[in-house]
Amino acid sequence: MLACYRTAGWAAFVAVSISVLGHKDAGADPPKNPHDDRRHVALEGQSNFRDLGGYKTLDGRSVKWGQVFRSGHLSRLSDKDIRILEKLKLKTVINFLTEKEIQAAGRGRLPKDVREIRQPLDTDTGLAVLILKARQTADFSEVPPSLNGDIHRLISREARDEYGALLRDLADGENRPLVFHCSHGVHRTGTAAAIVLSALGVPWETVRQDYLMSNVYRKQEVEKRLEQFRTQAAQNQGVPLDKVDMTNFNAFYKLKGEYIDASFDEVVKQYGSMQNYVRKGLGIDDNLLKKLKSELLE
Repeated sequence: MLACYRTAGWAAFVAVSISVLGHKDAGADPPKNPHDDRRHVALEGQSNFRDLGGYKTLDGRSVKWGQVFRSGHLSRLSDKDIRILEKLKLKTVINFLTEKEIQAAGRGRLPKDVREIRQPLDTDTGLAVLILKARQTADFSEVPPSLNGDIHRLISREARDEYGALLRDLADGENRPLVFHCSHGVHRTGTAAAIVLSALGVPWETVRQDYLMSNVYRKQEVEKRLEQFRTQAAQNQGVPLDKVDMTNFNAFYKLKGEYIDASFDEVVKQYGSMQNYVRKGLGIDDNLLKKLKSELLE
C-alpha cells in the first residue's frame, strides 16, 4: 500500500508551479516565532499539546487563538492537567486512535462534559506491525529513514473521510474549542494539522515549522526512548553502547521537514494542488471552506 517513489527534495519540490489553495508557497516567509509561549499547553501527562492559533495566512489574517489544538494521546493526564483543559473550555476531542491502541494505552482523561468523537485511523496493518515489532525488539533494521515520509503519503491518501469530517467539525462553532490527537501527535495528527492550516491559507513553510515543533516538545521523551533502544540493541547485538548504529532509530524519532513535505507531494500527485485535495478529496465545497475561514480566522 505504500508509495514506492521518493520525493525529489524540498528545493526541487517548491520550484514547480504548484499552489496551496490557489497560491504559490515558495518564498513565503517562515513564522517569525513558531515557539510562541502561548502555543504550548504545558501538561504533566502530555508534552505535545499545543494551539494552532496565531499563524498568519497569505491574505494577512491570523488563525484565532484558543480554538483548535493538536496533541498526542490523553490517557496519562493528571488532575492538574484536567483543570488546565477545563480553563481552555474544550468542547470536543477528535480521537484518531484505534480501539487496540486505546486498550493498550488507556482511555483519554477528559474534563466533564467534553464530547469525544472517535475517528480511528488504521490505514495499514502491516506497517503498524512492522513498527511495533521494531519497538519491541529494538531492531530498526527494516525501518528505513524514508518510512516517515511514506506514512504521511499513505495517510493523506487513505484518511480522506476522517480529515474531511475534521474540517466539517471545525467549521461548526458548537464543537469548539476542539483538540484532535493520535498517539504522539506526529503522523496522523501532523497530517491533520497540515491539512487544517493549509485549508485556512497558512503558507506551507509555516505548516512545516509547526510540524517540526514536535521535536521541541517531545525532545525529552524522545531522547529517553532512544537511549532505551540503544541499551537494548547493545545487549541484543553484544556490542558496546557506542557501537550501536542509531541511524534508523534517529530517522524515525527525530522529525525532518521532508517527512511532512511528502504529504504535500502525494496530494499534488493525486489532485494537482492542495486546493483540489480539500475540495475533491475531502469533499469540502466553497461554502463550507468560506465558513471555516470566517469561523477560524481574524
